[in-house]
Parts: sequence; C-alpha cells; structure tokens
Amino acid sequence: MSARSEPAGVDRGLDDRRWTVAERVAEAVRRRFPADALAIAVHGPLAHGDDDGGGDREAGMLVVTYRPGTGPPPATRRVDGVLVDLTVAAAEDYLAQARVLSPLWPLTADRYVTTQPLHDPTGWLRTLRDEHLGRLARARPAEFSTAARQAWYRGSAAHSRAARLAEWYETDQALLMLGEARLAAATVTGLLSRTYFRDPGDAVRRTGLAGADMTEVGVVLARQAEELAARGRAVDGTVDELLSA
Repeated sequence: MSARSEPAGVDRGLDDRRWTVAERVAEAVRRRFPADALAIAVHGPLAHGDDDGGGDREAGMLVVTYRPGTGPPPATRRVDGVLVDLTVAAAEDYLAQARVLSPLWPLTADRYVTTQPLHDPTGWLRTLRDEHLGRLARARPAEFSTAARQAWYRGSAAHSRAARLAEWYETDQALLMLGEARLAAATVTGLLSRTYFRDPGDAVRRTGLAGADMTEVGVVLARQAEELAARGRAVDGTVDELLSA
C-alpha cells in the first residue's frame, strides 16, 4: 500500500448520493468563492470508488485556497442524508502538512495520495501527491522509527489505562481505551512497514487488531517494543535521554 498510485478513474455511480452532493458542494464553492478556490476534491472511500456508497456514508471533501483564511469555513454537516466532512486549507499550508512524517502518518497519507478532483485547473492535486511521495522517498529509516516510538508510547499508555479500568469494573471506559490502544498499535505497524491506511477502521482490520482483546493487544505492543529496540533505541530510557531527545 505504501506505493499505491492515484486511481486512473472512478466510476461515479448514478445511485451514489455522495457524488451528487459532492458535486453540488463543489459547484457552490466555485460560485461563492471564485477567487479563492484553487482546487476541490474528494478523498477517502469515495475517491477510491470501491465501496457500495449506501446508507449515510461520509463524503470527505477538500477545498484548497490560494491564501490562508479565505474560502468557506471548515465544516461537517449532513446534506440530503450524506455526511459531508469539508476540510479547507491554504495551498502552502497543506503542502507543508504533506511533508510531515508524524506518528499519525499511516492515517493521514491516503488523503495526500488518493484524491479525485472536482475542480483542479492547474493540476495542483498532482503536486500534492508528488510532494508527499517525494518526502517519503527522502525519508530515512530513523524518521519512521522515531514516529513509531511516539505512537507506541500512546498505545502503551492507553493499554495500561484500559487494564486498570477493567480491574475497577469500569467496562465502558476500558473498552474505549482498548480501542485507542488497538489503533495506536496499528499505526506503529504502519510506520514500521511504511504502510498507510484509508481510515482507523482499515488500520485495525489490516493489521489484525480489530477485535483483539487486552492480552492480544499487550502481546502486539511487547513485540513492537522489541522491534523498536532492535532499530536503535529501547522504548524505556533515562532522564538524560528524555531531556536530550
């Protein structure tokens, strides 16, 4: 998945309300903000074009503006039964985000690489994709290991918290923290293998962590700690290491 390319085309099914709503949103943005909109696109499942589009599935949309603080405000709202999640970002700001390898990279990379344009007269979305893939090509292994270590700390803390809550019979809270631990462990796997995912559900599914219980998640985190140590630095360190990180 780390080397995926943008789909050559997506079948915009006539019965998929998400495409209809997305195109209406794009048209309204161009009409109301003609001097601000550099590019408008969809991302996520709709951009991949390989799910059924039924029910109240989400239409993830991106509006790229020439300058910060222009265009429509970011918003999330249901429109004709379709949940529209509208991200608005200035071109340079979004390109800067695409160059960052953060601990959440496995959950953010897909929106830089796989988009479907609704308005892109200058080919800016290709620039976005190329910038991100170029950053990956230049990345050193230590950068991914460092990001994975940060994600591991988040997962380990969530797992420990889930275990304590379970001991106190705070079942609902324990399940929420266990879910956080699963997702963090999935992002660690993604970073160590340079694999990105479409969304959190895809992350836990593809890494085999969907439905993993407390013990199973603990085993995965322990194995990841060993791999991180083998890659140059143990997850446990000294005060001096903390202050010189």
